[in-house]
Order: sequence, then C-alpha cells, then structure tokens
Amino acid sequence: MQRVTNCILKVDDKILMLKKPRRGWYVAPGGKMEPGESIKESVVREFREETGLSIEQPELKGSFTFIVRDGNETVQEWMMFTFYCEDFHGNLLGESEEGELEWVAVDEVLKKPMAEGDRSIFEHILDNDQQIYGTFVYTPDYKLLDIDLDPAGAE
Repeated sequence: MQRVTNCILKVDDKILMLKKPRRGWYVAPGGKMEPGESIKESVVREFREETGLSIEQPELKGSFTFIVRDGNETVQEWMMFTFYCEDFHGNLLGESEEGELEWVAVDEVLKKPMAEGDRSIFEHILDNDQQIYGTFVYTPDYKLLDIDLDPAGAE
C-alpha cells in the first residue's frame, strides 16, 4: 500500500498550497514516503523538495485511508499522514516541478478547487486541535462516494 505525507503550513493567516496541473486542484505540499522512512522524515523531505522550505516542528494532525473503487472492486488504496506547522526557514521555490505554489488566505482555502475529502481535512485541521482519522472512498474519476471521520462530527 502506498503511503504519502503532506503538511499544512500556516503563516500569518495564509496557507501554502500547491495547485496540481493535472486537475487544477489545490493540495497541501507533500508526497510519497520512501522505504524505511518515518512519516516525520518523509513530510520534512517532501515539503522541502516541493517548496524549498524546511518546516520546523511539524505535528501529526490526521491519518487517512483513501480507496478508489470501480463498482465493487478496489482499484487503488493508499494512506496519507497530514501534518500541521507554523514555522519554517528557507526560501520558497520560484517554480515547483509538482505545480504552482501559492499563499492562500485561510478564509479562501475551502473555496479553492480540491478533492472533497481534502476539503474535509482542511476544514477540520484549520478549525480544531484534535487529531482526525478517516477513510474516503472515491470513484476512479475522484467523485467522493463515502466518508467516515473520527471524530464523527468532523465532516
């Protein structure tokens, strides 16, 4: 099963987001874990590779399972570990190989185009200190079929 990490970096009421070219969806920077790497090592490395910034003291805020189903068949499944951070050092890349980097005002984040599951994750993490766990089920074209979050009222 693939494992990925990402981090929501909040500085001065803005969130650093990455606009992915494939669908034009906004995401928190991050990526795939390497073999033998801890989730914290992965998020620090991936964030630096995608943004040029070194995050300091990232805190794990969410653990999620994503399932893509075609009918009754699971065609893809991965886990994502989402961190939150407010401190960094370094200089933002002028260009990222992964997409366009953009500082987005906190009150504009949920208005950006993104996967519906990601919207639920951002909404919870930006408004709550409590860790969240969840499972998201999508169709192959990423229409959200089902969502199960703990704490249950997080949706």
